Amino acid sequence: MAERPETSDAVPLFEKAYHANCPGCEVDRLKQERRGIPYRDLSFIWIVSLCTALPISSLFPFLYFMIRDFHIAKREEDIGFYAGFVGSSFMVGRALTSVFWGVVADRYGRKPVILIGTFSVVILNALFGLSTSFWMALCTRFLLGCFNSLLGTIRAYAAEVSREEHRALTLSVVSTSRGIGLIVGPAIGGFFAQPAEKYPGLFAQSSIFGRYPYFLPCLLISIYAAGVFISCWWLAETLHMHESTVGRDSCDGVKISCDSSAATKHETEVEEQKTYEENLLKNWPLMSTIIVYCVFSLQEIAYSEIFSLWAVSERKYGGLNFSSQDVGEVLAISGFGLLLFQLLLYPRVEKILGPILITRLSAGISIPLLSSYPYIAMLSGLTLHIAINFASILRNALSVSGVTGIFILLNDAVPQHQRGAANGISMTAMSISKAFGPACGGALFSWAQKRQVATFLPGDQMVFFVLNLLQMIGLILTFKPFLAQPRERRAAFLT
Repeated sequence: MAERPETSDAVPLFEKAYHANCPGCEVDRLKQERRGIPYRDLSFIWIVSLCTALPISSLFPFLYFMIRDFHIAKREEDIGFYAGFVGSSFMVGRALTSVFWGVVADRYGRKPVILIGTFSVVILNALFGLSTSFWMALCTRFLLGCFNSLLGTIRAYAAEVSREEHRALTLSVVSTSRGIGLIVGPAIGGFFAQPAEKYPGLFAQSSIFGRYPYFLPCLLISIYAAGVFISCWWLAETLHMHESTVGRDSCDGVKISCDSSAATKHETEVEEQKTYEENLLKNWPLMSTIIVYCVFSLQEIAYSEIFSLWAVSERKYGGLNFSSQDVGEVLAISGFGLLLFQLLLYPRVEKILGPILITRLSAGISIPLLSSYPYIAMLSGLTLHIAINFASILRNALSVSGVTGIFILLNDAVPQHQRGAANGISMTAMSISKAFGPACGGALFSWAQKRQVATFLPGDQMVFFVLNLLQMIGLILTFKPFLAQPRERRAAFLT
């Protein structure tokens, strides 16, 4: 009897098969065929991420005046109290519904959830601009947060629509667009709020923009969201909608060749892996990544709140004595520098170092950088502007780089059919931490202003020390045994 030929170099035992009428399989097929950067998909990711960021921050420049005009505060000192409720209501709404929208995205697809989210911005953000009372403003912002399902879903979409070698680029686009939105949003709110007072030649007091002085910036963002909503009708769905032997997380419908023992072993491993992945709360690589994400998010939002307060505060309190225009210029320059870094440098650096090392380096370098801020305040003139712009660009680039690395780890921790829910859980946790960030940051800054002559860390030195303490905690949590790397953890489970 002739000997059977060696099969080590033969056709693989399991060959990828694409299912008809499955949008996820169609996307996977296109990924296999095209090798270049998916610019069309990047444009969708960019505009959707920007759409979710603009409503978050656009109200900050005029919120104080809006609350004042509602006449709900009995004293001027109480305006900040009511403004805090309106500002945090968005994050509370998003925290309550993020997991729900993640489950919906895993069940019915990414595209329907993205369409619902963008349409909610069109309606609810415009209604917020038309608010005539504190409670109307509070409710519209809360509902806007409830329906704002975009960031978690678009992160899952970005991880699925690109090839492995381009994943860092696509996820960095999410971070960059979000960062740009958090910078452009306040500019829109600052320039276009109360237009009848700022531009009386263009807007009459009797017009709708005179009667509703905060409607114009909200309307502009709603018009942009309407354009995004229309564009997303051509968005490719990435969710696999079929039943296969390995679940819905890929298009790996299998064609078994000849070795039944190998097939049995493969099926056993798949069942074990599915059991491990089924309960997200027991998925330690995922949960540890989310905890690290929350620590960095809390530090990020607290920094954003404190930086604006510190920059406009007087010199005698350790601030920069900047005008709102000066702060806007710093943020605009930082946003442009961030855009260039994330699109041109980050993907190459991530390919060399990997997401975990980038996150650690970003956190580590940020600590001495933030420690230098009180000393930057001692400069003046052109030297001050150069130093603060350089520091701000570097700080934002490091912050977004760290968050992008966390995004990559988070999406790698779960299979495709759980990415929506996983990102929903992360959005809930992050929204809760960010709901506390502005209030805590403002209270910390106010307390530091009262201790200018303290012996230990006087004034703003205490502010940046606490920010660095949070950064240090996040950095420590990125090491083992706390942070488990998804692939290593999963391999250890299966062996």
